Amino acid sequence: MPDALLPLVVEPAALEAVLGTDGLLVVDVNDPQRYAQGHVPGAVNFTYAALIGAQPPVMGLIAPEEQLGAALSAIGLTPDLHVAAYDGEGNGRASRLLWTLDALGHTRLSLLDGGSGAWTEEGHPVETDPPPPPTPSKYRAHLSNAAVIASKGYILEHLDDPDVIVLDVRSAAEYAGEDVRAARGGHIPGAVNMDWTLAMDRGRNLRFLPPAELAALLAERGVTRDKEVIAHCQTHHRSAHTCWVLKSLGFPRVRGYDGSWSDWGNDPDTPIES
Repeated sequence: MPDALLPLVVEPAALEAVLGTDGLLVVDVNDPQRYAQGHVPGAVNFTYAALIGAQPPVMGLIAPEEQLGAALSAIGLTPDLHVAAYDGEGNGRASRLLWTLDALGHTRLSLLDGGSGAWTEEGHPVETDPPPPPTPSKYRAHLSNAAVIASKGYILEHLDDPDVIVLDVRSAAEYAGEDVRAARGGHIPGAVNMDWTLAMDRGRNLRFLPPAELAALLAERGVTRDKEVIAHCQTHHRSAHTCWVLKSLGFPRVRGYDGSWSDWGNDPDTPIES
C-alpha cells in the first residue's frame, strides 16, 4: 500500500494543500447542523453515535463490527483511503473515530490539529453545500488491532503491574469523586489524573500543545514511553483525544478503555479510590 499522505496530526495548511488528492477522505464528525454551516471542502459528514455500542448504564463501548461496517461503508471508506478527521468540539469526536479505525487495523489516519476552529478562523476555504453523496463501499469492519482496546477485565488484571499506568483524563472533580456521573464516584486505584483539556493550546485554536510541553505534563504524572498507558474518561470521548496525543508523541503501547467510568463506576464489584 502507498505511504501515508499526511502525518498523524496535520496542520490546516498541509491538509488544504492535498484537498482533492486521490486516496484522501476528509471526515467531519460535527453534528449535521454545524456541518451545514461550513466544512472543509469535500468533507463527508459522519454521525458520531455510529461509533458507540451503548449498553446502559455503560455508554462508551465500541460499536459492534456490523454497525461499524455499515456506517463506514456509507461514507465510502475503503482500506486504501487516508482518513483525515476533525470536529469543532476539541477533536474528541474525531479522535474517537480515528481510534476506532486504528482498532480496525486502518493505518492511514490523521487528525486535523485545531479542528473546525483552526480551519475556519485561520482563513482556510469553507463550503456550505454538501459534496456529492459518496459512493457506498463494502467496508468489512474487523477488530484486527484489539491491542488498542482495554477492557475492565484487562485493567483488573494489571492493577498492580508497574509496567502499566492508568491515565484518567476526566476533570479533577470527577477523579476525586466530587462530581459523580455513575453509581459511584472516585477513580481506578493507582490511576493518575490529567484533565484532557490540559493537552490543548488555548492560544492556538485548541491545537495540541508542543510535544515537549505535552511530554513534560505526562512525565510529571509518571506517564512515560516505557510504560503501557491505558487512557479513560467517562465514555472514551475525551480519552480518545488523549490516545491520539500519546500516539503522536510516539508512545508505543497505548490502550483506550472504551467503557471508561460508565463501566467501572457502575459496577459494584470494581475497586475504587477517592
